[in-house]
Amino acid sequence: MGAYTTIAPVVSKIFCSSSHAVLMVRRRPPTVNGGGLVVTNQDQRAAFSVDGCGIIGASGQLIVRNGDGSAILFIDKKEGVVQALSVNNWWRGYLSDYGEPNKLVFSLQDPKPVLCMKGDVRVTVEPNGRKRHWDYEVTGSFVQRSCAIKNRAGQVVAQIGAKGMMAGRDFYQVVVQPGYDQAFVVAIIAILDNMNGESTSC
Repeated sequence: MGAYTTIAPVVSKIFCSSSHAVLMVRRRPPTVNGGGLVVTNQDQRAAFSVDGCGIIGASGQLIVRNGDGSAILFIDKKEGVVQALSVNNWWRGYLSDYGEPNKLVFSLQDPKPVLCMKGDVRVTVEPNGRKRHWDYEVTGSFVQRSCAIKNRAGQVVAQIGAKGMMAGRDFYQVVVQPGYDQAFVVAIIAILDNMNGESTSC
């Protein structure tokens, strides 16, 4: 009891819970409000939403909003010549301050396929003062809605899966373990959605 309090939030402690959080993610069709994601809680109330290319009008950019519609995270995919020559795609998540990116809070590494092989998606919480290689990784298949976000110890932080008669690629469940930042988990899901050319992509 109380062990969850040792986990430092990535976005804010207001998005952490002392018990399991069950979130339902629904993909918006591109023809409806420009696509993106809507995330509801167990009470079927809006908890988060994600704006992607169809709303922002630029590829490689995402905005995570809270249940009130306020922007809490701005996510940007690194571009340029150096990025093009890199073996990884890099995404960075910033706290949003009055609609503008402010403080860098995490970086996500998406290995580019090499010889038809693809490595694990890994996330580093910033600032990375201890020069860790990564803090979290995504295992399994997001496309099949059968994957998990795990910490460096291999413990499951969040489980993504299809549950219920209505479940599928367009509507799926995310179970977040006690103490972990739900906004951070939604941000990772938003990037996975974009990486796989789904509702937040152009």
